[in-house]
Amino acid sequence: MKPLAGVRVVELGTLIAGPFCSRILAEFGAEVVKIEAPGEGDPLRKWRKLYPDATGTSLWWLVQARNKKSVTANLKHPDGLAMVKRLIARADIVVENFRPGVLEKLGLGWDVLSALNPGLVMVRLSGFGQTGPLAGQPGFGAIGESMGGLRYVTGFADRPPVKTGVSIGDGIASLWGAIGALMALRHREVGGGKGQVVDVALYEAVFAMMESTVPEFDVFGFVRERTGNVMPGITPSNTHTSRDGRHLIIGANGDAIFRRFMQAIGRPDLAADPELADNAGRDRRATEIYGVIDAWVAAHDAETVLSVAAQAGVPASHIFSVADMFADPQYAARGMLEWARLPDGKPFRIPAVVPKLGDTPGSTEWLGPALGEHTDAILAELGYSAAEISDMHRNGAV
Repeated sequence: MKPLAGVRVVELGTLIAGPFCSRILAEFGAEVVKIEAPGEGDPLRKWRKLYPDATGTSLWWLVQARNKKSVTANLKHPDGLAMVKRLIARADIVVENFRPGVLEKLGLGWDVLSALNPGLVMVRLSGFGQTGPLAGQPGFGAIGESMGGLRYVTGFADRPPVKTGVSIGDGIASLWGAIGALMALRHREVGGGKGQVVDVALYEAVFAMMESTVPEFDVFGFVRERTGNVMPGITPSNTHTSRDGRHLIIGANGDAIFRRFMQAIGRPDLAADPELADNAGRDRRATEIYGVIDAWVAAHDAETVLSVAAQAGVPASHIFSVADMFADPQYAARGMLEWARLPDGKPFRIPAVVPKLGDTPGSTEWLGPALGEHTDAILAELGYSAAEISDMHRNGAV
């Protein structure tokens, strides 16, 4: 049995943050019922690369919505709204990422839902949270990354800030949402059965990852700036280019690790230099150290560099593309690329579930469903008769 078996989640979100949060719960056994607009569905169904079959479905959707049930409901139709309320009355968690105020206008605010279901946990993911002067403003992951401080420190000092390559702000917020949901469930279990709101702002989720920036500014007035591939104060840790043109990360910033690495590359003088015995000393001579490592790496092929580093116990890696992941023995040994089937039956690979639980692991039971695939089954489970279900389809409620 998976650890979240028996937990029912109603997902009212679209795109990334809300759906990713509930995806995590679904992977570990929660029954996630995703509410989608009739005839439209989650826009993610048509984002990025679409598989060219009859459905033209996004490959991203197939992963993001795995293990979820799709139910269509028109939240502006009284019958559709009543159905969703009936579903939420039996749920443990609601995950939503509408702009604050939208659900309240629909009659699905916390005051209504908590009165309907006092044990409900409601995870609310939004750009700026449910309160404050910006609460009602739209805020995607890119805005959260910017306001949360991540974009400011990402890139090189002589160039504008850059993005990380994926929607990292949404992903971080999703993780906080899942963690908050589980903590709230635990509180409900030991605290008398009462639910609560988990309020996740994207900018705050990112801000929480910003290491020591706050106390360093408050105490020293220090503002961390963009420094490219190096981290001042943590030396050496940088990107280097090998003779065969591969980009390699070498992190030799531990005191003992630095000494081993210098010995391994033929610089015992630097290994024994008392000024380089700790990070502070190495940081003062960072330019010199990086020059030495750059020259050594540039004189060798990538595999030689990685072999020397491995033998010396020095963390190092080339920078993986997704193609590298498909060929890597570590990914294979850990089962991180699992097989699934596209809607037409063609096999393809998807990312496996993390984290890996020893006794109750998560898994992929099915891929993202067709729009409304589970509507009739869920309605029947809620007590609607066949005639009522037919009427709801006919009048546009579902």
